[in-house]
Amino acid sequence: MLAATQDIVGHIHRVNALKNLAEKMGQMPAIHQLQQWQCERLLVTHSDLAQQPAYQQAMAFFVEELYGPKDFSQRDADIARVVPKLAKVLPNTAMNALNDALALNALSFELDQKMVSALEGKSLHDEPRNNDIYAMAYRQVGEQEARERQIAIIRDLGHQLADVINIRGIGMLIPLSRRPAKLAGLLSLHEFLQRGYETFKKLGDVNSFIDPVIAREEQIMLQLFQTNFDLETENPIPHVPTL
Repeated sequence: MLAATQDIVGHIHRVNALKNLAEKMGQMPAIHQLQQWQCERLLVTHSDLAQQPAYQQAMAFFVEELYGPKDFSQRDADIARVVPKLAKVLPNTAMNALNDALALNALSFELDQKMVSALEGKSLHDEPRNNDIYAMAYRQVGEQEARERQIAIIRDLGHQLADVINIRGIGMLIPLSRRPAKLAGLLSLHEFLQRGYETFKKLGDVNSFIDPVIAREEQIMLQLFQTNFDLETENPIPHVPTL
């Protein structure tokens, strides 16, 4: 468990260092725009899932709570402050899920920063060919191993969250801990945990949501990295009409 807590704190320090560098380089506005575009792209790619009432909340949770331009600094500061105590009260599955969520956040930010550098001088906003611009930058950045790891973390996180909702008594523990969390200045962290629990509890069969998302994202990634795959005529990235 000690290793898990160290990993969690390490992910937080890593993303904070990356954000400080991005701030100094003036990249944050471009990174936020890219993150918003990528969220819209996910919703277009998986529109069949996003439009199903059973999956709408799960898709929103992934886009808003695990990725995207939302400011996670308060949540992360809360976690860094109490992670040793969390390790004593939360089961291993919950700690592993938290570790994956923070690892995903740090890795995604690092890749986004590299994408912004590759997109320098180009804009995805209101571009009729923004999917082509994005695809070429994605291939230029490379980092296939990191992209594969990003997708693997999402898969593992989904399965771990599915296990968390089945922990005996967790459904009672989360609501009862809201007031103590608020008094301790941990409301941001508590709300994140509560939204995650409620989202996946409603899903029921988590695999029916996670598996098709992972399969499509893996296929898109492999096509983008195939040098003999003509992006101009077979781009797997859909056009995103608005930001």
